Amino acid sequence: MLVVETIAKIRRAYFQDKKPIKQICRELRVSRNTVRRVIRSGATEFSYERSVQPQPKIGPWKDELDRMLAENARKPKRDRLTRIRIFEELQSLGYEGGYDAVRRYASSRAKTEREASAAAYVPLSFDPGEAYQFDWSHEVVLIDGVTTTAKVAHVRLCYSRMLFVRAYPRETQEMVFDAHDKAFAFFGGACARGIYDNMKTAVDTVFVGRDRACNRRFQQMCGHYLVDPVACTPASGWEKGQVENQVGVVRRRFFVLEARLRRDVPRPRFKSYAELNAWLEDRCLAWAKTHPHPEMRERTTWEVFEEERPSLVPYAGRFDGFHAVPASVSKTCLVRFDNNRYSVDARAVGRAVEVRAYAERIEIWQDGRIVGEHARAFGRGKDIYDPLHYLPVLARKPGALRNGAPFKEWELPAAMRRVQRKLGRVPNGDRQMVEILSSVLTDGLDAVEAACAEALSEGVHSSAVVLNILARRREPGPPLTIATPDALRLSCEPVADCRRYDSLRRPDHGKIAGAGRDGPAQALRDESGL
Repeated sequence: MLVVETIAKIRRAYFQDKKPIKQICRELRVSRNTVRRVIRSGATEFSYERSVQPQPKIGPWKDELDRMLAENARKPKRDRLTRIRIFEELQSLGYEGGYDAVRRYASSRAKTEREASAAAYVPLSFDPGEAYQFDWSHEVVLIDGVTTTAKVAHVRLCYSRMLFVRAYPRETQEMVFDAHDKAFAFFGGACARGIYDNMKTAVDTVFVGRDRACNRRFQQMCGHYLVDPVACTPASGWEKGQVENQVGVVRRRFFVLEARLRRDVPRPRFKSYAELNAWLEDRCLAWAKTHPHPEMRERTTWEVFEEERPSLVPYAGRFDGFHAVPASVSKTCLVRFDNNRYSVDARAVGRAVEVRAYAERIEIWQDGRIVGEHARAFGRGKDIYDPLHYLPVLARKPGALRNGAPFKEWELPAAMRRVQRKLGRVPNGDRQMVEILSSVLTDGLDAVEAACAEALSEGVHSSAVVLNILARRREPGPPLTIATPDALRLSCEPVADCRRYDSLRRPDHGKIAGAGRDGPAQALRDESGL
């Protein structure tokens, strides 16, 4: 077989140096047919594969070797013989060839068997409510004008093929929990079994076979929804082929088709993830109601899903799916999480906290109570403030109200903004405004706004007036006294009945009448219950 260096020399000698074929053959020691083939074909490389591999030594032993290899493959893995041991067994039967021939034959046989088995699949069948499949995909969209790679969670019911799709900025564990909750709420229930790949948010360790060490929080979620998680074999996507197929369908029919419909932009455009997820849910419903079931062609996917719905495990409500990490509070009342910083109550400074991250919000806990709660921010280097967290600090440092970062973008109600502008023109106005803002912690923002509006309607705006109005509203009203006419009015007025006096004049009341001057009156009082 010619090497590429020899072919290059032949081409240069003929086309560049203009040498005749005879001279090239003499210098390079190759035949004329070879030189002509290189010149006429224009190829720079030739390969030769032997169509028939002669096996003079192993040929008579192929049947025996096939039997030994097949028998060895049926044994448990720890009891199987190595190829060198098989070679020794074959030698004991009279084989005179070398080990390399046995090794190459066994390798080619194993490769052929793998290719034959990999090209064939067993069709799967599921009962209603038996299983669902879960997977992730990455789709490129425009979120608020920025090209973003959205992480899309896919859930598919194996019997009805009903699909659910939801997009997230991350593939973290709290996103997995939220995707399951949204999917089960959308379906109206869960299945008895969930089929997953070996994603790190669910599986900690992959053992031999089907054994897995699942994440503790993931097991808690499955226990909440009464789901038995099952992991696929690594690199065996066909074991959850339905959801793998759904990924391609959603990409072609949802995202790519939407981009083609909007010819002015190359990608689907949305203002936020909330708008994107609402659009995906509508598309899932429209797809299910208009496309036939892959197996029951006379019925749509939605109709089969309506049949499967009663067999689902009832929806158990939202799982408290958070990802908890410890953190510390800086002197500026900030906690760092996911490359961003969130404010907490000033009284939490100097002690450890626990950050509970949900898909859409952040909760910061200390000593069993929430010291900070924010909408979750994605990105890097952002500071998220709640001005109410810094009010205890303002009581000691009122000058920070003007230039404090948490208060620069604080959108106060209209009445409170007017009071702040008026107090900004008077001496000691910052301290008065801090006193008004501090009352928000005890009375609430609505009550303080109403008190400011009432003070402004009277033509005053000092903190003393506002705090006095709040104090009067906190005090209960005056109690009712018995001296008022309403208190003295009887709820059931007595009715005069003179016949009761006539009954005292009867003969059978003689003893009562002769009992003295007060006898009749006393009898009347006894009868009336006075």
